[in-house]
Amino acid sequence: MKVGVPKEIKAHEYRVGLTPGAVREYVAAGHTVIVQANAGGGIGADDDQYRKAGARIASSAREVFEASDMIVKVKEPQPSEWTLLRKDQILFTYLHLAPDPEQAKGLINSGCAAIAYETVSDRFGGLPLLAPMSEVAGRLSIEAAGAALRRYAGGRGLLIGGVPGVQPARVAIIGGGVVGTHAARMASGLGAEVTILDRSIQRLRELDDLFKGVFALCFQRSMPLSRKFSQRTLSWAQCLFQAQARRSS
Repeated sequence: MKVGVPKEIKAHEYRVGLTPGAVREYVAAGHTVIVQANAGGGIGADDDQYRKAGARIASSAREVFEASDMIVKVKEPQPSEWTLLRKDQILFTYLHLAPDPEQAKGLINSGCAAIAYETVSDRFGGLPLLAPMSEVAGRLSIEAAGAALRRYAGGRGLLIGGVPGVQPARVAIIGGGVVGTHAARMASGLGAEVTILDRSIQRLRELDDLFKGVFALCFQRSMPLSRKFSQRTLSWAQCLFQAQARRSS
């Protein structure tokens, strides 16, 4: 298979579909990889690194799209990329189609087979390609919260971990999934008092076994959240919306 990696063109997107290491794996498996020039610049991977990994460097996105059976990206294709896709081509990337009907129409019109990372599931029902992004989001959330708590940023002038003689922040996290668990790890690591709320007793038991009582764990189904948050400095909620298609007989 010919695998193409175009340079990401969405504003402030610096990632790349395949690292040089991933290219090496594809080539070792017998595939051909075409990478657009400077596609890895945002992660510090230059064209020579891709060449050494076995990739062919293309001068433009059009060249990559025209030569490839499968396009591997990070972010959803932009309007200028919709027209480069074709009927006999696979697109593999994050799509997030729900809030973007125009992109959905563009992909349908292209005729390509578009596979969204965020919808790929394993045999246990997990989302292995979405999980890494959820881990990043959970950890970054606490960094962002710490910045927002600073007085000059409009916050209360609190340090998440406190200092000797000063109480640390109290953090409430709604949902003990991947995002919530990693947010809790970060908050606890900084010294905060962490409470995780979840509607699954089974998940709360798993978290209790995993963290050995480091966090306060609360079952939450119908009690008003305001009662839980009245004494909390920070709150963090994780949401996941899944669309399930039913096959009619």
